[in-house]
Amino acid sequence: MQPNEIAEILNRPLSRELLARDLTRLAYVAKDGTPRNVPIAFVWNGTQIVMCTTKNAPKLASLRSNPMVALTIDTEVHPPQILLIRGRAELDYVDGIPEEYLTANTTYEMTAEQRVVWEAEVRSLYSDGMVRVVVTPTWAKLIDFENTLPTAVEELVRQREERQRA
Repeated sequence: MQPNEIAEILNRPLSRELLARDLTRLAYVAKDGTPRNVPIAFVWNGTQIVMCTTKNAPKLASLRSNPMVALTIDTEVHPPQILLIRGRAELDYVDGIPEEYLTANTTYEMTAEQRVVWEAEVRSLYSDGMVRVVVTPTWAKLIDFENTLPTAVEELVRQREERQRA
């Protein structure tokens, strides 16, 4: 998929809404060769998905071995709205707390006092630093079940139309 095609998909209004959500599902291959899929907070910075994790997270060894990932951002309504993204995860070890981690967690409902306590706990717990997992999309698909469908369903629709024309 060409970068301009990816940008066109990710710049659609619905994609931008989905990219403003709290969680994505990060899929990767674990060290034992089996698939993993974990929900994780993220920030879209306009060109990359940035997720943050602890320096001792098991997924880091897996991502070092095989950095190819898939992300799913979706809604809980009918029809579902789904943004699928594939890319390569780059690991960026940082001292302190990445700004993206604090930003990704701003949508949760907290009073100002709760936020202060939460941030102090985060800074205490992750004083050793964190890892930014940065994914630049190499493929994207938006599915809204009105204008776009999963590829297999698109194929069934095409086959049905061919049968009806025959």
